[in-house]
Amino acid sequence: MKKLILLMALGFGFAGCSSMKSPKDTLTFYLKGKIEKMGMTTYQYGTHTITTSDHTYALRSKTIDLNKFENKEVKLVGTKVPGYPLENGPLLIEVSSVKAK
Repeated sequence: MKKLILLMALGFGFAGCSSMKSPKDTLTFYLKGKIEKMGMTTYQYGTHTITTSDHTYALRSKTIDLNKFENKEVKLVGTKVPGYPLENGPLLIEVSSVKAK
């Protein structure tokens, strides 16, 4: 019985470790496009969007006021937020830097 409990504890321990993600798992995006204020959508996450030549991305930022870049062509750098997209929406990008073109 003690062996069974020990084996279960080890199994759960290894299972927990293998599901943890390292910082290397985050994807960095370099995007060019026009930032727009997000209106009503079916997915309702992010505060702004950027449309590139082939995709639309939802944006958010804890450090940058994206309102300052509304309706402007920009280059931005950000990382994919884990767990998104939801409800057939776009990828959610956490913006770390923005430069107006």
